[in-house]
Amino acid sequence: MMEIRRCRKMTSKPFGVNLTLLPALQPPDYPAYARVIIEEGIRIVETAGNNPAPVIKQLKAADPPIIILHKCTTVRHALSAIKLGVDFLSIDGMECAGHVGETDITNFILLSRARQELNVPFIASGGFADGQGLAAALSLGAEGINMGTRFMCTIEAPIHQNIKESIVKAQETDTELVLRRWKNTSRMFSNKVARDAIKIERESPTGKFEEVAPYVSGKRGREVFLNGDPEHGVWTAGQVIGLIHDIPSCADLISRIEREALDTINKAKSLYVEELPESDMEGKPIQDSSANPTGEYGAVGSKVNNPQSEVWGIGKSKL
Repeated sequence: MMEIRRCRKMTSKPFGVNLTLLPALQPPDYPAYARVIIEEGIRIVETAGNNPAPVIKQLKAADPPIIILHKCTTVRHALSAIKLGVDFLSIDGMECAGHVGETDITNFILLSRARQELNVPFIASGGFADGQGLAAALSLGAEGINMGTRFMCTIEAPIHQNIKESIVKAQETDTELVLRRWKNTSRMFSNKVARDAIKIERESPTGKFEEVAPYVSGKRGREVFLNGDPEHGVWTAGQVIGLIHDIPSCADLISRIEREALDTINKAKSLYVEELPESDMEGKPIQDSSANPTGEYGAVGSKVNNPQSEVWGIGKSKL
């Protein structure tokens, strides 16, 4: 309740609330959380994690019914969520930070499968940090993208500057998958605590979660963002850290992503033409004057520009 009211003081714009249902030694009172969301007049809720059916039923019983976005890591779970009445979906590839699911399907395949199977809108999550990624997600059928790690690395993000700088310095290989043994796989920033947790997970003869629990403590993870010590505990970060090289303002980041996406889409459109000369359609090299007497596309395969070039006409593409 306090965070909702705090957010209201910061903006007059609509905002949503996340409700993640995860296995825990002492599970929170999720129905109480949902009740507060309804009482505070929140109109959009993102659900994620374990079976959301009871919470979705509670939120949909509000007057008016709350719009629900559910986060999924598989198409199977997405289809189940649609049956429960969610309005749209967040499709998360295994590149994402935090809980990645257990199927290890990357977004290139997962988004395409979502496009084939789903009859509600979806956004893409996991691995997005720039306009090229946004353009790719739109091409694969998504309505937009969801970014977490990228927004952590902005001026406004309420985390310690040291953590932001750690993200900028990191490579895409600097994450670890932990808790797979207990089917609660999570992607974390690679540090000694995460690696020690993985070692215990792999080598423990008992397989008791209590052995690894002190290493994956959520309390220690939250403290990382306050004290600025990236080695203090485990903290979530996606493979997208390899694409993050600066700490801009949110406004500058969004404007840049929009420009990059438009440039990328326009560049892709420029590769398409209505019709190539008939000789090109027969498969002759474009630079052959008999294949393209007008010379309209001669520069693409010109031996003046590239003596080794051998560009062929394919369908209705310049390339």
